[in-house]
Amino acid sequence: MDGGVVTFIFAILFVAVLVFIAILLTGKRGHHFNVEAYQSRFLAIENKLSQDNPATFMTTVIEADKLLDKALMEMGVPGKTMGDRLKRSGGRFTDINAVWRAHKLRNAIAHEPDLEMSHKKASNALAIYKQALKDLGAI
Repeated sequence: MDGGVVTFIFAILFVAVLVFIAILLTGKRGHHFNVEAYQSRFLAIENKLSQDNPATFMTTVIEADKLLDKALMEMGVPGKTMGDRLKRSGGRFTDINAVWRAHKLRNAIAHEPDLEMSHKKASNALAIYKQALKDLGAI
């Protein structure tokens, strides 16, 4: 090989290493969750949902919402409320609109005393929260 070609290859490798180091030093580091703890907690929420017990329909949605909010706070997503944090984290979810629907259902549970809830609605909301937690890397 020609000496100029070897120098050119080393120069490219050197630049690549510098770019890699710059990305490591300046890029956002991913948050590392205690995945086992989140999985265990979410499984407990899922197992609590019972078709025979309508009281579980609402409580499981509220608990799943709290778990997602905890994950967002742990990641350092800013905001005073879960809604604020969701506004600032849209790109992290495969379907932010679904997450918003689940959160709005949670708000309806908390603020509308005559809300009609079904097992299907609760189950769908839990599936959305589960995917959101997967998207964040918490489960």
